[in-house]
Amino acid sequence: MTKAELVSKIAKDAKISKASAEKALNSLTNNVTNTLKKGGKITLTGFGTFSVVERKARKGRNPQTGKDINIPATKVAKFKAGKNLKGAVK
Repeated sequence: MTKAELVSKIAKDAKISKASAEKALNSLTNNVTNTLKKGGKITLTGFGTFSVVERKARKGRNPQTGKDINIPATKVAKFKAGKNLKGAVK
């Protein structure tokens, strides 16, 4: 599903304009992004949890050359599905 399709679905389900639905979706994504940037965590009960985890530095291998490379430590966004979402997908 694309963002445009999701906006259309939200607008139809909530009986609002597509412009309002797009503003709401943009607000959600911006707030999730800003919270994760600050190292925070967002929990949507039943749906899931967005958080930031730190990956340790590690050794890797360049698949083209076969040479060992060092992969630096980094922070990444993580999503853990909640009970309702897991149940719906099964």
